[in-house]
Amino acid sequence: MPLRLGVMASGAGSNFEALVDSFRHGSLCGEVALLVVNNRDCGAQRRAERLGIDWELHDHRLQPNREQLDQALVQAFRTASVDLVVMAGWMRVVTPILIGAFPNRLINIHPSLLPSFRGLDAVGQALAAGVTLAGCTAHLVSEEVDAGRILVQAAVPVLSGDDHASLSRRIQVQEHRILPLAVALAAQG
Repeated sequence: MPLRLGVMASGAGSNFEALVDSFRHGSLCGEVALLVVNNRDCGAQRRAERLGIDWELHDHRLQPNREQLDQALVQAFRTASVDLVVMAGWMRVVTPILIGAFPNRLINIHPSLLPSFRGLDAVGQALAAGVTLAGCTAHLVSEEVDAGRILVQAAVPVLSGDDHASLSRRIQVQEHRILPLAVALAAQG
């Protein structure tokens, strides 16, 4: 059965576009039915306009609390009849309201090999720790930040001349590769 995917993004939207490409080039069956952004005129919004994907703005700054934001997100995704939701660079912690509305159907992509370097600036954390191997993880979202069941991981060597930007670029290439696979695995249950 074709999958209807909802995507949440706050920034550039390259993971969102990688998902759209996966549907359009046949590695996933279905479509990205809705993109939700929380920052007006972010890169993800511009990509959605260019790609002809429906999008909505749900600005967290206009909501009194996280719970009301998440209730609005649940309503938007239910109205769009999505089967699965992906947090593709959504830079907000979500509440049990959103998690409970999509049990085992809410995926996050994180730029570290979890359980290492959870939370903000995982790439910076990896560089500060001096690790020789970094990477990314696609996981199911749980109430504990970056602690849900791991679906797929990809490793990236940390090179001697790496800085935040160079390591982030190599990790992002792997994010684009593993995120569609994670969506397929979650869709299969």
